Amino acid sequence: MSAFDAAMDAGMRRMMQGMHAAATSGNADVDFLAMMIPHHEGAVEMARLVLIHGRDPATRRLAEDIIASQSTEIAAMTGRLAILRGQAKPAEDEFPALGGTRGEAR
Repeated sequence: MSAFDAAMDAGMRRMMQGMHAAATSGNADVDFLAMMIPHHEGAVEMARLVLIHGRDPATRRLAEDIIASQSTEIAAMTGRLAILRGQAKPAEDEFPALGGTRGEAR
């Protein structure tokens, strides 16, 4: 198994563990966000590994885009999850600013 294969396998295991770590709350919004955050973190890790091991310029650009957009989405989901769990107070007119493929933040 190559170093890339081993690192990808380890990253996929961490992602799956993270997705299943949170007990379901019965709140679809909370459960969705709690599972999507580690899913996106897994995508960021996979893209990072391509930047280390990959050579194709187009694939590397895609990996860079994935890191940028998924990192923005992770931050938005983490903030929204904290609000839904009552750990943070929403700002007036609160909505997660996704940026990236969603357009500019308000």
